[in-house]
Amino acid sequence: MSDDDIARAERARHSHPFLNTAQAAHYLGLSTRLLERMRSRGEGPPFRRHSRFVRYHVDDLIAWSEATRPERGRD
Repeated sequence: MSDDDIARAERARHSHPFLNTAQAAHYLGLSTRLLERMRSRGEGPPFRRHSRFVRYHVDDLIAWSEATRPERGRD
């Protein structure tokens, strides 16, 4: 992923709520391959198909991240 892709992902959160797989993975701090594997297993954040393109909504990424965050104080 290039610096330009990363910059676009950061700007997308403010102007365009849908991210492609690479942008969503960067946003979550995951590798693109891991996010693809999670999607194929029915795990991970919700996604949408727009024709042949997979898109993730920023709000869904935030909600999924919050829901999967470990509780503080539990080891």
